Amino acid sequence: MAWQMTQLLLLALVAAAWGAQVPRTPRARTDLLNVCMDAKHHKAEPGPEDSLHEQCSPWRKNACCSVNTSIEAHKDISYLYRFNWDHCGKMEPACKRHFIQDTCLYECSPNLGPWIREVNQRWRKERVLGVPLCKEDCQSWWEDCRTSYTCKSNWHKGWNWTSGYNQGPVKAACHRFDFYFPTPAALCNEIWSHSYKVSNYSRGSGRCIQMWFDPFQGNPNEEVARFYAENPTSGSTPQGI
Repeated sequence: MAWQMTQLLLLALVAAAWGAQVPRTPRARTDLLNVCMDAKHHKAEPGPEDSLHEQCSPWRKNACCSVNTSIEAHKDISYLYRFNWDHCGKMEPACKRHFIQDTCLYECSPNLGPWIREVNQRWRKERVLGVPLCKEDCQSWWEDCRTSYTCKSNWHKGWNWTSGYNQGPVKAACHRFDFYFPTPAALCNEIWSHSYKVSNYSRGSGRCIQMWFDPFQGNPNEEVARFYAENPTSGSTPQGI
């Protein structure tokens, strides 16, 4: 009997070890709605956060971010990512508000499920890819930032972090945004390694994600996520990274 118990225990341990080596399966289609990314600061599940800070407040009824994350999203060189928006001189306030809103959307939205993809990165296990950003939101982002300065067209990687926050690489020259991003599409598609893909659809169409919305009118991105979850071959849900 003791020998049989030992054998069963060994089999159980082998099965557990084998199961631990199996990669996590892709999200089922039913798991694309009302979900949070497995990333650095996201909650495990979305839920109410009544005191979300300023620009993150539209998500207060159902959010993937905590109150503290929403506060940090509004700070320069915050603990979230130690990112310095003013790496080429002071960023214009009209421009910075778009990056704050971008951060709020990324950290707080539970409606990005159709575009979540697994990644092998030290600081996160998932990212978004090809989120169809409404064309007006992309256009206004570019218009408000075109006269601010930067030194790179891809802000996702390639920075000098030796100071503890991002600085431009050696020999990277600071120019106006419209030098590195000559069009709205260049800005929205390239700045975060294709996290966004500017859409041909307009706000209110139910076919593109709105970075800005009036929470008293409801969250329009719920309908958008539902559409793409039910229509994965519609053209706005990428199949790989």
